[in-house]
Amino acid sequence: MKPLSLLTAVGISALAAVPSVASAEQQTLYVAGYGGLFEKTIRDEVIPAFEKENGVKVQYVAGNSTDTLARLQAQKGNQQIDVAIVDDGPMYQALQLGFCGKLDGLQADLYDVARIKDDRAVAIGIVATGLMYNTKVFAEKGWAPPTSWNDLKDPKYQKQVVIPPINNTYGLEALIMLAKMNGGSEANVDAGFRIFRNDINPNVLAYEPSPGKMTELFQSGQAVIAVWGTGRVQSFANTGFPVDFVYPKEGAATLLTTACPVAKPNASPLASSFIKLLLDPKIQLLMLKDYGDSPVLKSVVVPPELGRMAPIGERAAKLYAPDWTVINDKREEWTRRWNREVER
Repeated sequence: MKPLSLLTAVGISALAAVPSVASAEQQTLYVAGYGGLFEKTIRDEVIPAFEKENGVKVQYVAGNSTDTLARLQAQKGNQQIDVAIVDDGPMYQALQLGFCGKLDGLQADLYDVARIKDDRAVAIGIVATGLMYNTKVFAEKGWAPPTSWNDLKDPKYQKQVVIPPINNTYGLEALIMLAKMNGGSEANVDAGFRIFRNDINPNVLAYEPSPGKMTELFQSGQAVIAVWGTGRVQSFANTGFPVDFVYPKEGAATLLTTACPVAKPNASPLASSFIKLLLDPKIQLLMLKDYGDSPVLKSVVVPPELGRMAPIGERAAKLYAPDWTVINDKREEWTRRWNREVER
């Protein structure tokens, strides 16, 4: 494995040396994925070399996972998107709705968790959902770092907690973990709703889905603890802001960053080529460095300085994998209940 310092533009260009399959019918490849630092890394480090090598223009459409899924649903029968990059929960919905095509020739050393539904999608990164806290504020106040999901109920955090809402994977997984800790499961989330309604709500400053707003609330000093993912927390910490990630003692939840080629008539082979480029070991390390997504390839050796927060090794093995088949059947019902009981 070459040192990370060698991941220059020249090195990345070499990674894009996939067969040039662009045709007159496919001059533009539309890639829909996350915004923020993920978008910046893709735009700066992946797209330019891919465009040059394949004689194609890549248009990046930024949005969260539910935005991308909504676009796929709105364009049903006339899909414009070629590659969809979303969280695993929405990806299972996309698969159920028949939006994903087939990926061929995937790397043999993928972790089992990365292979999804007959290779109609693939994980390109692993994230853990847990807790983020402001280390400077905690030190100044003499507070011990959080260790448990139950810390979200601590009265000393009144109006200083930020949690993404239930239509965001982070908020949804917090609900699942609280239910699971209290005798429930994906099939019975009553305990999670009860704890949010009665014990956590008094502490919540905002149920905030926007990563930009989340960081603003911490930077302004209004928020000191939150539910978030390792990737987002590492990206925030990379700016120099004093935050750290906590794997709660009851367990952190798995969140997979996944990608699929969108099924459509005359789909371009470049869609699969773009996804397979994201699985190249050097790109995998780049995404870990810039965005905090842990590699999905067994052969990738992670430098110690990059593995401080990421779910690798034993931490990855202990992650709880939610049952998205059950969750997606209940998601609309839970959203209505959330709006009625929690975010009133």
